[in-house]
Amino acid sequence: MIRITDQYFWNFVFGMFFLVLIVMGTIILDTETRIPFSELTWVDFTLITLSTFRLTRLFMYDQITKWFRDQFYDLRKAENGYVLEKPTTGPRRTIADLFSCPWCLGMWMAAMVTFFYLITSWVYYLAIFLSASAVAALLQLISTFIGVQTEKIKAETE
Repeated sequence: MIRITDQYFWNFVFGMFFLVLIVMGTIILDTETRIPFSELTWVDFTLITLSTFRLTRLFMYDQITKWFRDQFYDLRKAENGYVLEKPTTGPRRTIADLFSCPWCLGMWMAAMVTFFYLITSWVYYLAIFLSASAVAALLQLISTFIGVQTEKIKAETE
């Protein structure tokens, strides 16, 4: 049996809010865009994609934004100090869930990056910086993976 909770309500509210933002953004972009959709190049698409990847990673995993993510958690006293826990219900729970799901947060970031990339020219430069950072992060992940695999093979052969 499905148990209905008030958390479904908050998930629904945030989902509808996202849809309203998408519709409003589409209406605005229909008349105010600096680059029409038909004129987007692969360079534009790549910049938007890599910027979205980097912002998603920044807000989900990077230590520098942990302070922001922690605002949506409850602090509970434990035996040996304090621990952060997701709230059981409410809008803070939905936001905490959003920040723990790369696909969910990626949708919000993609919408934001795409909107601002298409509406104003100064975001182009920010997108270049974010994209370069994304490529650097990917190269770091690849080199770490190769290093771990090399050490694993080395340990197996000794």
